[in-house]
Amino acid sequence: MSLVTLADILQPALRQHHAVAGLVTLGWEDMRAYVAAAEAEGVAVILQAGPSCREHTPLPILGKMFRYLAEEASVPVVAHLDHGYTFEECKEAIESGFTSVMFDGSRKALAQNIDETAAIVEMAHAAGVSCEGEIGFVGYSGGEGSAGTDPGEAARFARETGVDAMAISVGNVHLQQGKEGGLDEARIRAIEAVTDLPLVIHGGSGVPVAQRRALARGSKICKFNIGTELRMAFGAALRAAVNADPDRFDRVQIMKETHEPLVAATRQVLQAFKGE
Repeated sequence: MSLVTLADILQPALRQHHAVAGLVTLGWEDMRAYVAAAEAEGVAVILQAGPSCREHTPLPILGKMFRYLAEEASVPVVAHLDHGYTFEECKEAIESGFTSVMFDGSRKALAQNIDETAAIVEMAHAAGVSCEGEIGFVGYSGGEGSAGTDPGEAARFARETGVDAMAISVGNVHLQQGKEGGLDEARIRAIEAVTDLPLVIHGGSGVPVAQRRALARGSKICKFNIGTELRMAFGAALRAAVNADPDRFDRVQIMKETHEPLVAATRQVLQAFKGE
């Protein structure tokens, strides 16, 4: 069985100077492709259930799917709740077999974010589960703007919450379809100077690959979340499969043709996070 917690894989990543991909899932087809890609590359992988995934499939079902894939995998697999917004949601994920939860209190005032995150950390740790928190709001392409992480607030957040990993806002943006300006490395260095926690970048699809590779090897950023980039690869493969035969209607046959293209795209993503 290769089911592990977030701390189990991020602490070695921190010591060994590499990063792990947090891959945002929407369904069975991408989950299994992500694990196949991780096995092909010989690296750990974090399967993430975000809000849109949970709207489509209930948490208890997602927990079973993640755990099944982990139990069959030859590499470490984390079952991770991405952007949990309430104590109850994180509790349900833990009860559903997730090994890691991310509580997003980044829109809240600092003291409230710390208090609520600390309560979830306590619950998670009591169950043997890891917890990721977020300090500094990461915005959305075409939507809410980001609020960059203040290094002093990050130090306090890390100290008072007890999180296993800390998501930060350093120029990253969710849902970017192109790779634009890149991350603010000066702010990253300032945050690194005040904490020993593994750091997390949400909105990793918008980060240039060269910068991903450099930061994976030369910073405390140990987890990059990748969603949009691989959703685009899946969408392109699905569109090609549908258009190849307009008379075909069996979705199982159609979906099968997304597997190899998505595995190939995922392997490219994973390669950038390896160490030297």
